[in-house]
Amino acid sequence: MAIITYCLVAIVQHDMQLKRSTYEVLQILSISLTDKTHLRDLFNKTNFNDVKELDCPLFEGLFD
Repeated sequence: MAIITYCLVAIVQHDMQLKRSTYEVLQILSISLTDKTHLRDLFNKTNFNDVKELDCPLFEGLFD
């Protein structure tokens, strides 16, 4: 299952001509699973300079 997911993400990454690593794409997709945003808009609105910025909570107070 993980290999299939990785391959699908790599295909999407290639088709959309993203200038991000596959790891970054997977991280962005994992934090936006419940978001109903088109993929093109999702990758345009996320400007992370470093993957380490993904470690900060994007949804503060969501589960408080």
